[in-house]
Amino acid sequence: MTLQNLKNLADEQIMVSQPEYAKKLRPLLPPEAFEPAPSKLVLLLLNLVILMGGWAIASTLDHWPAYLLWLYLPISLVMGNSVIVLLFSSHNLMHGSVIRNRRIMSVLGLLGLAILWMPPTQWKAVHNREHHNKTNSLTDPDRNYLNEQPKTWGKWIQNLFVPSAEVNPLWLTVGMTSAWGVHTFRNLTSVLFFNDESVDYVPAAFTVSDKERRAIAGEVLIILALHLCILSFLQFNPLKLVLGYFLPIGIGYAGLMFYIYTNHMLSPMTSINDPLLNSLSIRVPKFFDWLHLNFSYHTEHHIFPGMNSDYYPQVRELLELHYPGRMNILDAGEAWQLLLQTPRHYKDDNTFTDWSEEKSVTSPLSQSLL
Repeated sequence: MTLQNLKNLADEQIMVSQPEYAKKLRPLLPPEAFEPAPSKLVLLLLNLVILMGGWAIASTLDHWPAYLLWLYLPISLVMGNSVIVLLFSSHNLMHGSVIRNRRIMSVLGLLGLAILWMPPTQWKAVHNREHHNKTNSLTDPDRNYLNEQPKTWGKWIQNLFVPSAEVNPLWLTVGMTSAWGVHTFRNLTSVLFFNDESVDYVPAAFTVSDKERRAIAGEVLIILALHLCILSFLQFNPLKLVLGYFLPIGIGYAGLMFYIYTNHMLSPMTSINDPLLNSLSIRVPKFFDWLHLNFSYHTEHHIFPGMNSDYYPQVRELLELHYPGRMNILDAGEAWQLLLQTPRHYKDDNTFTDWSEEKSVTSPLSQSLL
């Protein structure tokens, strides 16, 4: 057996799988933490109403004096936050922590995810099934690209947009407002046009059943129709579209990508799904935890995906008690700075390199036990 094989074996023996964490910690948590919380549907519906109200106001912008148009900017900001909340509330909904009725879940998920161009059937496949079961492994569609993967258009765009030591600030800004769309387009086209694990422009291709594929295609058409209705309501007026459609969506996408970039991009890859090693939780002001359904507690979520998000702080307390020093937690600002100080492609499980392969930087979250 080679030294590398011995190291890999040692790493696997040290890692703890997600089910093992869940088995140990679940008896220590209150039963209501795992019961559906249908009251959270109010958040999803409220933010849909906020968006519709914003579009209603935007439809009148052509009657506003030019010197008063800046007054719409706070409305765009509030609408942008609603885009963020719609993703996070739909995320919880699709994990089953809000209601358990699958048909209602799919309908509400379609409404909540439509502004994000994400069919709920696609979400269940790429996020619930693939990402959560294969987190930051070679087969996780949400991981960084490998250095050895072909330099396809998907890899080129991600290299151009994502926070890294090499990223141009202008392209980073563009990427913050559009990277979610690129991620969605990449996976959707992979599934709808090819549905084959050999697709090379995604980090890791996955397949869906024929039934799921038909459902995804139908949901895409419904989402397209909904967006065309919004654009038509705004009369395809450039002013109304910029302030009432593109700006709120751009703000929302940037806000949610700030969280998503920190979730796993700094973490090492792992052959065993150990959330304490392959995920990162960040500290944000309590107001944002309240506003964004504790999405900053990302490691905790990966241990209990279907848990009521109100109880994530209790999971963190238990992790710090039973697994001291093992969990990755950083202040949001520190995590962002680390993203801007490291390359973004995996050279190996614990090492990042850049597009030109001139740098080799150990993952800042690689723990000494690895």
